[in-house]
Amino acid sequence: MRIVVTLDIMLARRKMKAKDLAERVGITEANLSLLRTGKVKGVRFETLAKICEALQCKPADLLDVEEGAAVGEGGDI
Repeated sequence: MRIVVTLDIMLARRKMKAKDLAERVGITEANLSLLRTGKVKGVRFETLAKICEALQCKPADLLDVEEGAAVGEGGDI
């Protein structure tokens, strides 16, 4: 089982560009890209809260579970 980041879906629903979200949240576009592709081991709750505030959503709207998939490698934002 692994956690899948569905941030791209929420960005599309809100018609927001990743660049604009990164600016609003106060993180680099590179770090946001790593999060969007699931190449991180974790995310700070403060960062997740800012993303949710900017997108007017809940953490569950940005994360999903994929059964049977191996957990990937990544860094921490």
